[in-house]
Amino acid sequence: MKTITTIVTSAALGLIFAGPLAAQKAGEALTKEECSACHLAYQAYFLPKRSWQAIMADLPDHFGEDASLPDADRAEIEAFLAAGAADRQGRNPRWLQAISQDVVPMRISELSWFTHEHGNRVKNRVAKDPAIGSISNCAACHKGAERGHYDDD
Repeated sequence: MKTITTIVTSAALGLIFAGPLAAQKAGEALTKEECSACHLAYQAYFLPKRSWQAIMADLPDHFGEDASLPDADRAEIEAFLAAGAADRQGRNPRWLQAISQDVVPMRISELSWFTHEHGNRVKNRVAKDPAIGSISNCAACHKGAERGHYDDD
């Protein structure tokens, strides 16, 4: 038989560990809702934290569009992106090591790993098919892009 102390302690621990997870899920949902209103909500691991911070700091001029958000929503999305960024929790992928810390990459499609992986093949495909729109339309070629699945082999 559980004692009241055990029940209260279990409930408190549940709230302690569920809080960050719940906030992360809320940030993910808001990011998908707001970002995918105009384009694919890119996975946060495609850019370092400094890039997401710069992108979120200039939403009134988001690649030529006004993507302004209420401050609370902007902060929640930025926190979600920063938590999942390429350089989160000491991670330092090889492609990111090649970029100086004072450089803030702003476009996934201009990163060396992207250009190496796609080369001129994607640029040619985009040029031949106006329905694709741009090289940043990952879902045109990668049907699982929204779920983070990019393997097209």
